[in-house]
Amino acid sequence: MSKSKTITTEEKSGLFTPRFLIALLLIVAGIAWLVFYYVQGRGNPQAFPPVEGSPQAVADLGLWNYAIGFGLLMAGLMVSAHPSTPLGRGRGVVAGMLGCFLVGLLWICTFYVFSNDLSSLWVFNDLGQWNLVVGIAFMAVGFSFATKWE
Repeated sequence: MSKSKTITTEEKSGLFTPRFLIALLLIVAGIAWLVFYYVQGRGNPQAFPPVEGSPQAVADLGLWNYAIGFGLLMAGLMVSAHPSTPLGRGRGVVAGMLGCFLVGLLWICTFYVFSNDLSSLWVFNDLGQWNLVVGIAFMAVGFSFATKWE
């Protein structure tokens, strides 16, 4: 027999529940990782001669840094879809779902519009065709919110 976890009214009414704080931490950590890698860790591959990134451990990961950053971001959004967080209940579910769907759609449309010359778009220029995966991942997280919609 499985145990069902009921959510108390205190968890539903509280704004800063532990789960919500973990979700915020994951989202901020993912964005910070992406920004740090793009600005510092990857160096400047377009310079002549190419400038190496630092620290070397982060630079050696290469494109895996994007998987780490976007993975943390998506995990934070999925954690925030729980009913004990503000985005996981009431109108927050609709806002989270539509927000993820729209970000994914805009990501893919931006990639297709600028696909001839991505050199001027940050992050897009490094990812190439993987931009489609990022857009679809945002939409997949939107479906995690959709399963909570009542």
